[in-house]
Amino acid sequence: MRGDRTYEAAGVSIAKADAVVERLRAAVESTGAAGFGAFAGLHPLDGERLLAASTDSVGTKLILARERGALRACGRDLAAHCINDVATTGADPLILLDYIAANRIDLDTVAELVEGAAEVCREAGCALVGGETAELPGIYRDDELDFAGTCVGLVERGNLIDGSRIEAGDAIVGFPSAGVHANGFTLVRQVLEEEDYRGKDLLAPTRLYLADVRRLREKADVRGLAHVTGGGVLGNLARVVPEGLGAEIDWEAWERLPVFGWLARHVSDDELRRVFNLGIGYLAVVPESEAGDELVIGMVVSA
Repeated sequence: MRGDRTYEAAGVSIAKADAVVERLRAAVESTGAAGFGAFAGLHPLDGERLLAASTDSVGTKLILARERGALRACGRDLAAHCINDVATTGADPLILLDYIAANRIDLDTVAELVEGAAEVCREAGCALVGGETAELPGIYRDDELDFAGTCVGLVERGNLIDGSRIEAGDAIVGFPSAGVHANGFTLVRQVLEEEDYRGKDLLAPTRLYLADVRRLREKADVRGLAHVTGGGVLGNLARVVPEGLGAEIDWEAWERLPVFGWLARHVSDDELRRVFNLGIGYLAVVPESEAGDELVIGMVVSA
């Protein structure tokens, strides 16, 4: 039953997204911005502190979640996704703003999304300070909606994590995901047309990794952090590993969640690795001697 469905054939091109980043880089950096293309952009607040900010959306997971009554989970997705991105810099999250747009605004829908986001913000000590709710019938079709947000955090220069100190031989630590999280759902929805799946790990909300990061930093020299979103484990590690270095992953180091076994009946393993987190939602790079009893899934190697 295994097929050859791909994310690009489903309508999403990771390569095109990468090309867009490079096309816009000069314009963005001309404004004095730093960190463009990373998980979070950085801006100096003063000589000792930097602001870290990230914007993202839940994407087409909203379509399936709405059909299955799981919109609150998508609220958690948004807040966790943005906070996780900001945390890759070593920053503490300060505030989150959200944006909800639809053909027609439904109060219950808005409440489910915002309440879900607020749950994660409370866990992270991050204030949900406001946002925008827009009815745009000329842009969105009936029953369509979008949910996006921006998180801003603060990091002292001495605590900044940017991957620059990563060396060959460093260990790559993986933190488990709760499931698919919020990436790849354009492809997931196509697979659902061939075979249904009702496991909880399909729509489980994105895990918040802030406590994991803080715990690891207390006992190890964390040199790099990566949030495993679109692009998979290797694609997101490449965003933090310095030029001249690469990653060697032991794909058997952890057990895949059932949802990925279901997807594997329709999608090649190469495509699964390129698109999905496959059960590892966040990564840390630490000296091998400091990995301790963490789940080590690979090592940094010379490219």
